[in-house]
Amino acid sequence: MPETAATIATARQAQRAWAATPAAERGAALRQAGAALRARVGELAKANESDTGRLEAEAAEGVLAGAGTLEQYAELGPVHRGATLRGDISATDFMVPEPRGVVVALTPWNDPVAVACGLLGAALVTGNAVVHKPSERSPLTGALLGEILAECLPDGVLQTVSGDGLVGAELAGHRGVDLVAHVGSVEAGRAIALACARTGAKALLENGGNDPLVVDGDVDPAWAAGQAALGAFANSGQICVSVERIYVHQAVAEEFVAALAVEARTRGLLPLVDNRQRDKVDAHVRDAVAHGAQLLVGGDAPAGPQYPATVLTGCTADLLVMREETFGPVAPVQVVRDFDEGMAEAATGEYGLAATVLTRSMANAQRAWRELPAGTVKVNSVFGGAPGGAAEPRGVSGSGFGYGPELLDEMTQMKVVHLEPAP
Repeated sequence: MPETAATIATARQAQRAWAATPAAERGAALRQAGAALRARVGELAKANESDTGRLEAEAAEGVLAGAGTLEQYAELGPVHRGATLRGDISATDFMVPEPRGVVVALTPWNDPVAVACGLLGAALVTGNAVVHKPSERSPLTGALLGEILAECLPDGVLQTVSGDGLVGAELAGHRGVDLVAHVGSVEAGRAIALACARTGAKALLENGGNDPLVVDGDVDPAWAAGQAALGAFANSGQICVSVERIYVHQAVAEEFVAALAVEARTRGLLPLVDNRQRDKVDAHVRDAVAHGAQLLVGGDAPAGPQYPATVLTGCTADLLVMREETFGPVAPVQVVRDFDEGMAEAATGEYGLAATVLTRSMANAQRAWRELPAGTVKVNSVFGGAPGGAAEPRGVSGSGFGYGPELLDEMTQMKVVHLEPAP
């Protein structure tokens, strides 16, 4: 489409001057952008609630997280270093990171400010121009975020484009794009990877997950149930690293399941982004029940975009809810004989985003991070992590670092320089 070509041409033109801007000034622009988000947190949170049903208070936390991410990259960008090399004494050899050029960022609806700010912040502070397409399921939030950030940047450096997957596909497949950063479904991620293979652009992908939780037999089952509920029900289970499948040691299974049922009943009916997501979640629950799982709590699909916090027991590996990403407030539980079986089950499947293990055994904790095939392994905290941490998905969950200081490396390409005097 002519509009796409014009947008990318504008980004290309603006990027040259932006790349020549001192890194400290680019960082200062991001600090200003972070302050602007903080000043308008209420507006963005209300837009998010209107778009997706996410409660305004929770949405505000996402906005503040996005502001913090911009401020973090404002500090990290100017100190992003290359390297000097030791060659001939008469020569100078070094490696310097340079911006890739034009970055297309395709971001999701489930945390539309926080996730976008990570990709946009890292791309902008390293001297790239960005064309951002927020999800069509969060149009108000995406447009307002783009407006606020663009006010802090030179014209054309950040452009926000609205539209559905067809618009995203056209952007991702344009030969004027140097990097496509995507957070979303496996299907979209695969299509983007193919498009980038044709154009030569770099693909940076986080394609979702089917994250396991292993509950060892030596932990307090009530505490473990609280962790499981937080992982499965926070933001209605609509988080990339939500707990999607639970393997609990038989020694604590009865008490754990009873406590998890109480947690689910306390949460009750939870908002989902739309009816399409409700139908997908309900289909996974119906499939589980049809194939022998027991519905302990929840499971009734009401009218409108919402679903109750749901607990399924008696689950087996062949169920959709255990094999695929449900992305809703469902906690499917499979009882295992011992920690070995829990680890073996957790290691199955083609996803590799994150995994959690709850255990008091240091030996089992060490096994967990060494053996589980996931980009992030958390022990005794479903959402733990230090500021500045990074993660690299595995399997169909994607490729490349999606946040942290390492994201600056993804947004740049290294140039090797050899300099020696002429005779």
